[in-house]
Amino acid sequence: MMDQFQLSGLDIGIMLAYAVLIIGYGIYHGKRDSSEDYFLAGRGMTWPIVGIALFSANISSSTLIGLAGDAYKTNIHVYNYEWYAVVVLIFFAIFFLPFYLKSGVYTMPEFLEKRYDRKSRYYFSFITIIGNVMVDTAAGLYVGSIVLKLLFPALPSWQIILLLAIAAAAYTIPGGLNSVIQTEVIQAILLVVGSILLTYFAFQEFGGGWGDMMAALTERLQAGEVASVEAARAAGHYAPSTAEEAFSLVRPGNDEFMPWYGLLTGVPLLGFYFWANNQFMVQRVLGARDLNHGRWGALFAGLLKLPVIFIMIVPGVLALLTFSELDISGLNYITADGTPCQDLSECANLTYPVLLMQLLPSGILGLVVAGLLAAMMSSVSATFNSASTLITMDFIRNIKPDMTSKQLVRAGQIATLVLVVLASAWVPYIEKVSDSLWQYLQLVISYTAPPAVATFVLGLFWKRASPTGSIVSLLFGFVFAVFMLVLQVSASSMAPEDVPAWMAALTGIHFLSMAFIMWVMCLAVHVVVSLATASPSEEQVAELTWNKGLFQQEREELKGLPWYQNYRILAVLLLILTALVVGYFW
Repeated sequence: MMDQFQLSGLDIGIMLAYAVLIIGYGIYHGKRDSSEDYFLAGRGMTWPIVGIALFSANISSSTLIGLAGDAYKTNIHVYNYEWYAVVVLIFFAIFFLPFYLKSGVYTMPEFLEKRYDRKSRYYFSFITIIGNVMVDTAAGLYVGSIVLKLLFPALPSWQIILLLAIAAAAYTIPGGLNSVIQTEVIQAILLVVGSILLTYFAFQEFGGGWGDMMAALTERLQAGEVASVEAARAAGHYAPSTAEEAFSLVRPGNDEFMPWYGLLTGVPLLGFYFWANNQFMVQRVLGARDLNHGRWGALFAGLLKLPVIFIMIVPGVLALLTFSELDISGLNYITADGTPCQDLSECANLTYPVLLMQLLPSGILGLVVAGLLAAMMSSVSATFNSASTLITMDFIRNIKPDMTSKQLVRAGQIATLVLVVLASAWVPYIEKVSDSLWQYLQLVISYTAPPAVATFVLGLFWKRASPTGSIVSLLFGFVFAVFMLVLQVSASSMAPEDVPAWMAALTGIHFLSMAFIMWVMCLAVHVVVSLATASPSEEQVAELTWNKGLFQQEREELKGLPWYQNYRILAVLLLILTALVVGYFW
């Protein structure tokens, strides 16, 4: 039986030292002389920093815990979200990034104003801020509270959440984006090294190599000893019967987590929103020194995503083989229904922390736990910074246009404080929405992403897309999303036999399919309304829509560069490498 986690004096010392150093380092690297310094790090970042910052903001602690938890439940095809990022980032670097940088914007909604009008800007800004608080920040705080609750069971959850939020705000509020990014680079390196060590120790504990792991997993599956697989089989969903099937990235249509049609429709859509329209991510590339550094940085982030299956997903599979019998009731971790968790199959979100505590030697454990909490802080501080950028640049600056740069920075700092309070208050509701953290994140994004992606795609590739078409399709998407969420909540509160057939049919649609259906509907509304209303001005269209001439012009510019600086050649090489990795697990 596993008792409560005990950290040695050495581990606690390392964690405290790390916390002091990282906050100090963040404040030291703070830039706040002007609003451009504070919100975009002075637009001076080189490609390795851009790439690592993108990767780090994405591979936050909620990703680590979500990936290991899903791998424990044999949802290894969660990796599809990771490798798809490569394809999306290449598309983003070719088509979207040049326009974002050329337009000189601070925020994604500001880009919508330049292409459409102010109404689209305000709507998208408002939705992004809500998404930041409900998805990114709250999930980050939730993960931190899971880890710290296990380390310090005597502390009530609200105190833990407040402590984490204050620690993250400690360097974000004084230092702005540069503080966030400089600390993220350190955090990312520490998390990757920690994940590699964890994979090594997990294989050591298991006592075999890759082939042995696959054989043991097949044996478990065929003996009916994997609780999540048996539950899926009983519910009529797809259940893998060999390790090869479990590791396959493409699943049949009755797979509960990610059927093949979701992989073709919803996954690229959510990835596109996350990497190309989301302020939280794009802000890192907007701070790049120039277009080439932005593009190389985006491709570098894609390259860093490929090894994730080996160092962050495989440990979850090894936990299933090594610790499935482990009694963790001694941890006294209370599940959503109020009972203590008995083993990992009941609370897969604990897989990563249990691996850490069981496998890592003293000293390394302190450093990796510090890194995990620091990564949580970095993703939280990143969303604080991007949301405060939106509040300041999209709302406050327009309400009071005479504010100085220094006053705007101060307004951003106050906005960050308000967000800390709101996100902390939302955290307790996360477990009630979904038992898989990863599914919670994707579920919320699947309702907020489609209208935004439709507006950005049409705005960039169709000259006729009008301001009225944009705002009508965005509002249509919002009303539809609210309608669907109300149905979900109503259906889940009724007994299954009381749910009307039409409601069961609508709420039964897989969230990845729903995201795609919603996107197609928003595209249709946008096109119909655009054709029925006045065209956008020539000025809006000329500068901010893509045309073939740009591709030719760019080809001339790239001729003078050596191959290793030509982003097109680098993108092709990255696609070949991705195809090899994905092909192996297909």
